[in-house]
Amino acid sequence: MKYDGCRSLAGGLGKRLLEVAGDVLRGADIAVPVPLHARRRRSRGFNQAADLARHLNLPIVRALVRTRATPSQTDLPAARRHANVRGAFALRRRHDVRGLRVIIVDDVVTTGATLEACARVLIDAGAASVSAVTAARAVIRPLE
Repeated sequence: MKYDGCRSLAGGLGKRLLEVAGDVLRGADIAVPVPLHARRRRSRGFNQAADLARHLNLPIVRALVRTRATPSQTDLPAARRHANVRGAFALRRRHDVRGLRVIIVDDVVTTGATLEACARVLIDAGAASVSAVTAARAVIRPLE
């Protein structure tokens, strides 16, 4: 979906998320897709997390902005992923999440570094709760 531009996959993946993550989504106020940096968004042409969020039956609020370009997490070892995204997100001006139950939406979680960085911003901005849903979970196996 992300690298081959197969945006049509978002509908099926979003429906599957509704099925398997219904308990997480129930009672949520808004869905916040993990933002791409403007340069990456322009080069890719879409944000895969936003495409997934459209299918979750929640209002989509683009409450976060990526404040700096970061190397792809895919290319980094697990130990460097948290440092890579630390401070890379901020609350957009005029977005108030105080008291809201927020669901962060992303395509893949590996170490959770991106989700944690986004959640920290939302919690610091007063969100009542922050949970996350992703279409996939990658497993990192240690080198043998």
